[in-house]
Amino acid sequence: MAHLLGAEALHLEVPTKVVFDSVTLGVAEGDRIGIVGRNGDGKSSLLMMLAGRRSPDGGQVTVRSGTRIGVLDQEDRFDDGETVGHAIVGDMPEHEWAGDARTREVIAGLVADLEWDAPVEALSGGQRRRVALARLLVGEWEILALDEPTNHLDVEAIAWLADHLKRRWPANQGAMLAVTHDRWFLDEVANATWEVHDRIVEPFEGGYAAYILQRVERDRQAASIEQKRQNLARKELAWLRRGAPARTSKPKFRIDAANALIEDVPEIRNATELKSLAVSRLGKEVVNLVEAGVSYGDRAVLEDVDWLLAPGERTGILGVNGAGKSTLLGLIAGTIEPTSGRVKRGKTVKVATLTQRLDELEEHLNEPVRVVIGRLRTSFTVGSGSKAQDLTPGQMLERMGFSSAQLSTPVKDLSGGQKRRLQLLLILLDQPNVLILDEPTNDLDTDMLAAIEDLLDSWPGTLIVVSHDRYFLERVTDQQFAILPGPSGAGRLRHLPGGIDEYLKLRAAIEAQPGAVASAIAPTASVDPAAAGHATKPALSGAELRAAEKELSAVERKMERLQADVAKARDGLAALDQSDYTLLNAEMVKITAIEDEIAALEERWLELSEQLG
Repeated sequence: MAHLLGAEALHLEVPTKVVFDSVTLGVAEGDRIGIVGRNGDGKSSLLMMLAGRRSPDGGQVTVRSGTRIGVLDQEDRFDDGETVGHAIVGDMPEHEWAGDARTREVIAGLVADLEWDAPVEALSGGQRRRVALARLLVGEWEILALDEPTNHLDVEAIAWLADHLKRRWPANQGAMLAVTHDRWFLDEVANATWEVHDRIVEPFEGGYAAYILQRVERDRQAASIEQKRQNLARKELAWLRRGAPARTSKPKFRIDAANALIEDVPEIRNATELKSLAVSRLGKEVVNLVEAGVSYGDRAVLEDVDWLLAPGERTGILGVNGAGKSTLLGLIAGTIEPTSGRVKRGKTVKVATLTQRLDELEEHLNEPVRVVIGRLRTSFTVGSGSKAQDLTPGQMLERMGFSSAQLSTPVKDLSGGQKRRLQLLLILLDQPNVLILDEPTNDLDTDMLAAIEDLLDSWPGTLIVVSHDRYFLERVTDQQFAILPGPSGAGRLRHLPGGIDEYLKLRAAIEAQPGAVASAIAPTASVDPAAAGHATKPALSGAELRAAEKELSAVERKMERLQADVAKARDGLAALDQSDYTLLNAEMVKITAIEDEIAALEERWLELSEQLG
């Protein structure tokens, strides 16, 4: 792969610290690099130095002649009075940009719902972000440098962007650098990950999931090395005190494969235990929406919503902007009353909402963090049963990523991510039993998202999450619902047994055939999972059903037999002469043929499973 960009001995300082010290990197054609790290460690600064937007204090960045770099900043800047069309294509005549396939694809994928002549300054934050992305992606670039490209985008727009970036260049051409906290996006588009920490940049192969596995193994190796060093030191001390050294057996240690790293890790949440705790705190009924609807004048936002929230339920809500997600949350929280139907709430329900605004912090802006936390509670219980821990406010703050020095910092001087974490902590310390999170991942880095996810795993109440962060949504919730238009155009609630993938398919179908899909959605407004899973599937006759079930059983048996054959064949490779490449290749060809047969059977199994529901 040809070299596109290189950085040698980069050094960067800010008034309070050294950000980078002697960092050397390279970007080649075919690289799709995700950049991760804690807030403030220099991710955006690194990206801007590589893109030529910021000069390092030392070292140099070299770019291959003719290489064009397109940059997306975190802030979407436009000229005063600029329209959507002019921002994207400039003064280019319509016949020119309309004749370019890529330009048409980008416009259709990102800004098809926007007026071409609408002023950009009148758009929402998410719409401005899509315009900025479209402006960048219609250009010809050898390298794309993207700083938080998924900010303010909904799930559909993020999925489209990931698909576009995967198809934009051939496999060994072009390069992408992306600073993002969206872990699903990283897994989709990145083939390498750079972790920025402690003034260095550490490269890893693969996307976010592969990076986490490698980091865990790295940390495990480091821990074992430190343990071995300590053991050696203790032996040395004993020899010094006793005299002649004793002969000891040589310590043995082996790093297990990726499966071994996680084989002794329990489930992230004990669902049974959490639900029992939730029942003891909430009672059997939390919130029950019965044929609830909300209208503003002649416009119906929601209609015929039937939803029973159970204690300990962890639910994600999906929907496009304006679909009625905030209205639904208002019904649950009690801030909005239904115009039709009714809402029943349990007597012990205490709802708290983490909003996109920082309202909880307004009255504490001039107070140190320690004082704000100390006023609420002296301890906080994390976990349950034998694993329960009582943490002090200081320990909770440390768990949320605050250093001891930051405890004395006034709230107004905290970064956006720190304010967000403090806001969540204030809400949790208030001990609600129903928690609503509205876009909780804004301004948070991947490490802090993981810490918050871990904290929520031990929280026993009912959790409702609205987020465009697909990874976070799938990680902290056990089921997802969508607000989709019914026959009248008002939003109806639909259960998504297939998760976010099912939601994206439904949205694509709605865009393609609005009338047909709306009528198909209407019967599934009741959120019975069984009904939701079968509503759109044609019923099989008795004979067809029996035949499908029989074939499904036969396919499963054959897959099990072939998988056993593959495992046996792979074990047999070790007994062969490893220098006989012809024999080894012949055996691998046989194994590959069996694996291809298994893949074909898996596809047939999926088809039959869909038919049977």
